[in-house]
Amino acid sequence: MTELSVNQPGASNRPRPRSRSVEAEVLSLIASKQASSRSELASALGMAGSSISVSVQALLELGWIKEVGSGTSTGGRKPRILTLGGEAHYVLCADVGIHHVRVGAVTLDGSVETAVTYDFDITLGPEHALEQLEKILRELVDERNPRQLLGIGLTLPGPVNTAEGTVDSPSRMPGWHRYSVRAELDRRFMVPTCIANDANAMALGEHSAQPMDHKDSITIKAGTALGAGVIIDGNIHEGATGAAGDMTHVRVADADDIPCSCGNRGCLETIASGAAIVRMLSEQRADVGSILDVVDLVRAGDALATSLVRDAGRHLGEVLSAVVNFFNPSAVYLGGVMSTLEPYVAAFRSRLYEGCHPLATKHLIIQESQLGQDAGIAGVGRLTLDLAFASPIVHQARKEA
Repeated sequence: MTELSVNQPGASNRPRPRSRSVEAEVLSLIASKQASSRSELASALGMAGSSISVSVQALLELGWIKEVGSGTSTGGRKPRILTLGGEAHYVLCADVGIHHVRVGAVTLDGSVETAVTYDFDITLGPEHALEQLEKILRELVDERNPRQLLGIGLTLPGPVNTAEGTVDSPSRMPGWHRYSVRAELDRRFMVPTCIANDANAMALGEHSAQPMDHKDSITIKAGTALGAGVIIDGNIHEGATGAAGDMTHVRVADADDIPCSCGNRGCLETIASGAAIVRMLSEQRADVGSILDVVDLVRAGDALATSLVRDAGRHLGEVLSAVVNFFNPSAVYLGGVMSTLEPYVAAFRSRLYEGCHPLATKHLIIQESQLGQDAGIAGVGRLTLDLAFASPIVHQARKEA
């Protein structure tokens, strides 16, 4: 089980403007570690202590928060420390790839329970895929009875319109364009649903597990396909149309005129992704059919596979060096199966340092993901919990009904 914290900007001394219920604000402040006692909550929200206590007591009785001891006194009674509740409430999250899905529960404090990977084929279209996913999720809900399901989180390997809950022109997901994914899951489960791009969710999950002073970061998902998520001041940066971080289809000279899944030619993905390496290797040897075969060959010391993996890491580093020079993040995190291969990571790191101004890399952290394959679940879990936090009393009313 992995426990996460949410890296958000520090609380201001001024009262926070409120558009949500007091209970929702209390949960958000405790989750982000901006407040951990009644007095800190009162200060952050600009409310009287007696008023805060009413909301805190309601959340304690519902099991959303709990008291875990006493803090340090500043002259009066020691404050009771508040934290998010135990395992009575949870959200279910699915991190979807092209040929697999990893599913797990996330509890109120952001902890990821044991996650499981299932075979899954997203290329068969949304109707078939969501029916298969529903069966998996319902089995997990049955296992957790009588705990309360608060929401469903789903990541998808394509450009996600988070406002509409759809996917926009995904190159590897035939039939999914503009399909109402969120509306369909809302209908099937009758709880709030959060849809996110897989790289963005992975970036948020990984960022949340890192030191709080790393406010700006880039997380690379290097697997069969490539993706990247951008975090600014602790929050996902989606850009004007949700395409921020999509370096996959940057044109690179070394890709020549190789056709890409997006319909263009010469994209980074055609020479730096796992699928590209599989393609190049399979042209010369019949025993390569997936990225896992590439991993086995590299770990066994195969010269050709190692050379191709190293080249892929170098191409990725070359493109990302321009991003690092422009954005100047605190950290770059590497995830996905390719990040487990030392030649890929070493070549990426070397090319990044070569291509960046020394000031941009002076304090830059470059490291593999701490959360590994659970980063996407952790990230979309955090987003789904934010939805649940917005209406805790409504959730309780639904449960009692």
